[in-house]
Amino acid sequence: MKKLFIAIALLVCTQNISAQLFTKEKVQNLQNFDKPRFSWGYILGFNLYDFNFDYTEDRIDPDILHDESFGFSVGLLGNMRINDYLDLRLEPMVTFNTRELTFTNPLFASEFEAVREVKSTYVHIPLLLKISTKRINNIKPFIIGGVSTSINLSSNQDNPDDNSSGEFRMKTSTNYYEVGFGIDLYLFYFKFTPSIRGVFAMTDELVPDNDPNSPYTSTIDKMSTRGIFINFTFQ
Repeated sequence: MKKLFIAIALLVCTQNISAQLFTKEKVQNLQNFDKPRFSWGYILGFNLYDFNFDYTEDRIDPDILHDESFGFSVGLLGNMRINDYLDLRLEPMVTFNTRELTFTNPLFASEFEAVREVKSTYVHIPLLLKISTKRINNIKPFIIGGVSTSINLSSNQDNPDDNSSGEFRMKTSTNYYEVGFGIDLYLFYFKFTPSIRGVFAMTDELVPDNDPNSPYTSTIDKMSTRGIFINFTFQ
């Protein structure tokens, strides 16, 4: 009986706390913040880029190993309100990231031959549709998705040198689709929005080596970027 009484008391307390957090009316910050048709902000965040390789033949072990690291992003936000639940967003940003590729071909005897450091600076321009729930006190969860394009300022696409000279080349322009989720937090002076988004390239980014039988690129059918963006938006 004592254990049953404690369990009932804990259940009642949990229900009371939940009711206070999610149903009790609170003073809303920035009550008219979302009313204007257009609004602006800026974005700071982190990114994690990866490569997905498709090979010309099925392989048990990949020809290329890749090591990812976190980079950072900075950008601007332009938001157009459609209604209380839909917004169209343009989020131009600059992202910086470094990836390391290791080619496992046994012909490569040194690190200079086997390892390529891929430094990327992207001008990334997504057009996104934001679908929000009803505002609950000072929070509003949402999902977001759309398409984007980027210009890789470090692509080396037009560089005549290739992997035989230590230069890994990628195409300058890439198109993506994006999907993610986040939550709007209405603070006393501004709206703060943390979000996470997956970014997936729709096009091949590899510039093959000049030699069609290159031990670096001849076995690759397609190379495309995958990424995760963790953004913090201030409006």
